[in-house]
Amino acid sequence: MTEFNVHTITTAPDASKPLLQATEKGWGFVPNLHGILAESPIALEAYASLFNLVSRSSLSPAEQQVAYLAVNVFHGCEYCTSGHTYLARAAHLSEGAIAAVRNGEPIADARLQALRIFTEAVVRERGFAGDAAVDAFLAAGFTKAQVLEVVTIIATKTISNYTNHLSHTPKESFMADPALAWTAPAKRVTAV
Repeated sequence: MTEFNVHTITTAPDASKPLLQATEKGWGFVPNLHGILAESPIALEAYASLFNLVSRSSLSPAEQQVAYLAVNVFHGCEYCTSGHTYLARAAHLSEGAIAAVRNGEPIADARLQALRIFTEAVVRERGFAGDAAVDAFLAAGFTKAQVLEVVTIIATKTISNYTNHLSHTPKESFMADPALAWTAPAKRVTAV
């Protein structure tokens, strides 16, 4: 297995150092994902830029987290599902909605469920979700701009989810909390 360095501000390539410094300033620490992405200043900048842009979208912070979680769970990304569970709580997404997405169950809130269904359809169909999916999303009260914002969220999470899968990003210590930890369905052991 190829090992990827989890760079610090000190060990990162020069072009990544200011990006990691900005991350540390904004988050209070440098997440391991960012440390791995720092190997490629372009990858780190792309991820950080998209993540920051999504925070300015017309989707509410809770809605952003529904879409992020939907992508993470679909991709089976344990690191990002755990991290976005924390961020979803900070965005005041209900525990029921968080659990529903993490467990592959319907969200009780019809609007959030429509967002989740649309996000999953776009990911699953690699963008070819079809007119009916877009129409249903719009009928749930979302806008054409938000169709494109969901695509931006998917792009953001595709960078992080794929990076985590390829590099085996070590989880942050806080992700060991049973309230945040998540195991991808493919890795779950079922009792016989």
